[in-house]
Amino acid sequence: NKRGSSVGQRWLTAAIVMPIVLVFAWLGGWWSFAAVTLVVLLGAYELHMMLRHAGHHPIMPVSACLIMFFLVAAMFPPAQRLLILESGLSAALVISFLWLFFRKQLEGAFVDWALTLAIAIYLGWSMSFFLLLRGYEIGWPFNHGPWWLLPRGVWWLLTVLLGVWGFDTAAFFTGRYFGRHKLAPRISPGKTWEGVFGGLVLSIIAVLLCTVKPLGVPWYLAIVLGIALGCAAVVGDLAESLIKRQTHVKDSGQIMPGHGGMLDRIDSLMFAVIVVYAFAQLIGG
Repeated sequence: NKRGSSVGQRWLTAAIVMPIVLVFAWLGGWWSFAAVTLVVLLGAYELHMMLRHAGHHPIMPVSACLIMFFLVAAMFPPAQRLLILESGLSAALVISFLWLFFRKQLEGAFVDWALTLAIAIYLGWSMSFFLLLRGYEIGWPFNHGPWWLLPRGVWWLLTVLLGVWGFDTAAFFTGRYFGRHKLAPRISPGKTWEGVFGGLVLSIIAVLLCTVKPLGVPWYLAIVLGIALGCAAVVGDLAESLIKRQTHVKDSGQIMPGHGGMLDRIDSLMFAVIVVYAFAQLIGG
C-alpha cells in the first residue's frame, strides 16, 4: 500500500508540474529565465543543505551569484555572453578565497572553496543550456501561424523534456517489474540494466516524434540522439545518487511529493540538455 501511495503521489505531482513546465517552455525569453532561475536556486539550496549535513560549509552567496552569471549570460549574444562569463568566474574565484581568509576554522577551507564553485557549475552551467536551447523566438498565437508551428527552440526543449520524462517513466516501471541485473549497486542499488533498456525505448520514441517531422532531423540521427539522451539521463541520475550517498541523505528535499526534492526531479535533465544542445549545434538546429 505504501509503494502504491508513492506511485500515486508521483503521478499526481507530475500531472500538476508538467503542464506548468511546458507553458514556460513555450513562453521562452525572460519568462523561461525566471522559471529556470527559481528551479536552479531551489536546487542549489538543497545541495547546500546536503553538503552541510555531511559537514561541509560551501559559501552559498558566492555559489548563487555565479549561478546567476551563468543564467544571465545565456540570455545574451555570444560576444556579451563571453564577457559576462569571464567577469562572473573571475569575481567568484577572487571573492571565494577572500571570504575563506576570514574563517575562524581553516580546516577544510579548500574543500569548501571547491564545493562553492562546484555547486554553481553543476547546476548553473548545465541548466543555462535550457535558455540557450529555447532562445527568444515567439510562438503561437503571436507569430500569426498555426499552433503546431512552434519555434524550433520549443521543439528542442520538448525533445529534452519528453525524452527524459519518457525515459524516467519507462525505466521506473520496467526496472520495478522486470529488473534483475543491477546497474550501479554501490551508487544506486535500485537501478537496473532492464530499466535502462526500457527507458531507452521510450526516449527514442519521444525524440523521433519531436525532431523528425517538426525539425527535419533524419530518423537515424534521431535514434542516435534518443540513445545519447537516455544515456545522459542515466549519468545525471547516478551523479545525483552519488552526491546523496556521499552526503548521507535519501532525498535532496521534500518539495515534490513522490519525487523528493527539486534536485531529485531535475538530475536527469541537467546532463541530457547539454547533449541535445550539442546535437542541435552540430546539425545546425
